[in-house]
Amino acid sequence: MSFYPVIMCGGSGTRLWPASRPSRPKQFIPLAGNRSLFQDTVLRVAPLVSDGGRLVVVAGVSHRDWIVDQLAEVDVEAQVLLEPEARDSAAAMGAAAAWVSRKDPNGVIAFVASDHHIPDDTAFQKAVVQAAEAARQGRIVTLGVRPRHPSSAYGYIRPSGPGLSDVAMFREKPDVATAEHYVEAGYLWNSGNFIVTADTFLNELRELSPGVEAAARAALPAEDGLTVQTLSDAFIAAPRISVDYAVMEKTEHASVLEVDFAWSDLGAWDSIAATGEGDTGQHIFEDSEGCLVRASEGVLVAAVGVRNLAIVAEPDAILICDLARAQDVKRLVERIKVGAPQYLDFAPRPHEGLSDGARRFAEWMRLRALPAWCTLGMGSNGAFAEALSLDGRAIVMSRRARVQARQIYAYAQAGLLGWDGPWRDVVGRGLNKLFDQYLRDDGLCRTTLAHDGSPLDETAMVYDQAFVLLALATAKQAGIDEPTLEARALKLRERLLSEARPDGSLREGGSHPFQANAHMHLLEACHAWEAAGGDAEWAAWADRIVDLAEHHFIDAEQGFLREFFDDRWRPAEGEDGRLIEPGHQFEWAWLLERHARARKRPEHSTTARRLYAQGRRGVSESAGVAMDALDDDFTVRSARARLWPQTEWLKASLLLAERARDGERTAFLADAAAAQRAMWLYLTDDGLWHDKRLSKGGFLDEPAPASSFYHLMAAFRQVCETGREEGLDAIATLNLR
Repeated sequence: MSFYPVIMCGGSGTRLWPASRPSRPKQFIPLAGNRSLFQDTVLRVAPLVSDGGRLVVVAGVSHRDWIVDQLAEVDVEAQVLLEPEARDSAAAMGAAAAWVSRKDPNGVIAFVASDHHIPDDTAFQKAVVQAAEAARQGRIVTLGVRPRHPSSAYGYIRPSGPGLSDVAMFREKPDVATAEHYVEAGYLWNSGNFIVTADTFLNELRELSPGVEAAARAALPAEDGLTVQTLSDAFIAAPRISVDYAVMEKTEHASVLEVDFAWSDLGAWDSIAATGEGDTGQHIFEDSEGCLVRASEGVLVAAVGVRNLAIVAEPDAILICDLARAQDVKRLVERIKVGAPQYLDFAPRPHEGLSDGARRFAEWMRLRALPAWCTLGMGSNGAFAEALSLDGRAIVMSRRARVQARQIYAYAQAGLLGWDGPWRDVVGRGLNKLFDQYLRDDGLCRTTLAHDGSPLDETAMVYDQAFVLLALATAKQAGIDEPTLEARALKLRERLLSEARPDGSLREGGSHPFQANAHMHLLEACHAWEAAGGDAEWAAWADRIVDLAEHHFIDAEQGFLREFFDDRWRPAEGEDGRLIEPGHQFEWAWLLERHARARKRPEHSTTARRLYAQGRRGVSESAGVAMDALDDDFTVRSARARLWPQTEWLKASLLLAERARDGERTAFLADAAAAQRAMWLYLTDDGLWHDKRLSKGGFLDEPAPASSFYHLMAAFRQVCETGREEGLDAIATLNLR
């Protein structure tokens, strides 16, 4: 059978204040061991996934980072569904069931709580598998735990018989005397775990609580392949009701399986003390017994002559509680709500917004990066350095034409954006170097010079020609007084087009002759020459490249862009043909959206949005960065993340936000802020950058490559343009002046 464990992450753990608070509820805290309760639950239920099933987590949007980070720590993948607003357990379970039903109506779901302590994973798994057989026959099976003692902290179930049987009655949490009677009468603790098929649960929900079922289905997000999705605002229309009231106390299909493993919901400090694993942090006790101590980092707890206390010390609050009164902490929290509400939750972790990050980006460009790369990163002869060490020393190495052209572009763009530095002189000297030593007599550009300026590789790579064209166009737009700019561009264009294949494509040099990337940069250069007032052939060439992208480079069914092809523009054989680079999905999305607007062709805009969505699947949910490479089944090929995909993510999200509306616009702008934060992980205070972020965090120890400046400058230009287009007050007038 297909099995879908669903972990429910609701609840705030009020009785475990001050460690458990709304922004960090108890399930994300190590309370009985080194892992959190959520992580223990993940590892307990993940082995149940079978036959195409999937682990699903349902939680509130405010807990997204906890879930993503803690899943990454235990190296388990899951589909995460985030509630825009808490509506109690019935709606959350309904949304998860709707998600499963869309994939597999007969899929068996095991709804489990994220904050329960079950030491015997094997016994739990066996019980769930046994319950699943009844679930396949249309039953909703809950696990009833044989009580160890009378407890007023749990609800109870009266079974109709031993083993697996119909539920005779559900009972709410009783007082102690009633609990003793229940235990004597053979009642079971209600564990809150449910095993049921997706459609059985949805059918019962539709019959017994139709408002919940309708809202849950309507809130289901689109199938976009993302592992973290937020339910739509339709979810908020669901009645706020628990699954017990909505379904279980009304259904005629409820069964209970009696189990006898150790179980606790760890709902109060006494139950945590009972595990024997609840102490954490530094503490020194003298003549003290039976105490639970939890001290946060940097806090020492010392006590003399005390017995049976819970002492919980957080940086901003301390609880001292008789363990026999642990259930009364909830009453204490009610008083705190009135007298000191600032201690009910931790201060939120700040996330830099789009506007604040953009202003910081402008300052960094103006005061740090642009001065550094035209002084430390440029020789007196007009040659740009390939790389700078992170202490600002130019690295002695061969020089690529693409770097020379990219740096010319960056400083010409700086001039267009109002930088008061010596951009005109920098561009002029850079162009002279380009003309004198990189351009061949036939008008094409050689690939590489030795460090002393002598030719090293005469190959004319299409990729390099594209950047020469882009540099010339941007210099012309910036008003550089060089009369040969357009003539050189036209000569280069003529040579390239003379070598074009019948379908308009160009064969690249090197080991991958048929590729999308070189054409992408030619398209960017064509757009730049259109903006610079070039002739009609630039527009025609751009149209031909877009046609190649739409019909060959982009997979017609799934909407993602491949990198490498055979000579008939079919996917290359082997691993080359399966490669997807998220950064290039974003970069092509940006270009196609620009082309759609220039030509008034909405179909290109549709393609751009599909590409963006596929690129978004390559953003690591845990690290928050766009990764280097996926395979065409969207599994991760390389979780390393270079700087440049972050800038392309930023550009594409900003441009697509400009003509989006309502929720879509909000989502694109939120993505732009996230991409900008990702970019900032790489930048140094000195105007330099790291290039390669490792999959486990940290960066490869290497010099800053000059080639990244092109990406950074293009991203900053888009920040400025979107600020003006959208009327975003804080960045609408942003420039480099």
